[in-house]
Amino acid sequence: MLNETLKNHHIILASGSPRRQDFFKNLGLDFEIRLKPVKEDYPSRLTHFEISNYLAQLKALPYKEELNAQDILITSDTIVWHNNEALGKPQDDTEAYNMLKSLSNKTHQVITSVCFTTPDFEKTLHSITHVTFKALTDDEIWYYIQTCKPFDKAGAYGIQEWIGQIGVTEIKGSYFNVMGLPTHLVYKTLNSIAETF
Repeated sequence: MLNETLKNHHIILASGSPRRQDFFKNLGLDFEIRLKPVKEDYPSRLTHFEISNYLAQLKALPYKEELNAQDILITSDTIVWHNNEALGKPQDDTEAYNMLKSLSNKTHQVITSVCFTTPDFEKTLHSITHVTFKALTDDEIWYYIQTCKPFDKAGAYGIQEWIGQIGVTEIKGSYFNVMGLPTHLVYKTLNSIAETF
């Protein structure tokens, strides 16, 4: 359905995430994957969705000069916001443990920003989901880290994995947003772009 709407456009997904690539396939989209390295640093003055917005836009920069008229480039970034700080991807077991321990028995926010870029315009949207964990035991945390190696995930967890299945007690907002892409916003925005251009 969306593919027919976008038949005059060329979708470029600048993400190596298997989850985001699967989402695009499930939306019924024909798309190209393009990957370029980006150093994901941001100014310390930024907070909350300002961080994910900035990083999603930063990821688009290396592609801008090569976009053709029919291209729509999509970049995104996900952060976990907790105790007034952004939790990124853990560097090792200890950092993963500390992140999950801090999330235990508390509610945090998962924020995903998506940037849509064409040669003529750029639009960035974000989605926020509130996620609550039960009180996680140390054994549960270490079991998850050792079996799932969540070092490629913001906040050191994937909600679709074991820790989410046994630990998440409440979710307010988009589940898919927590997995890394607010698919409802992507669908709505791509339809809007197709109608405009």
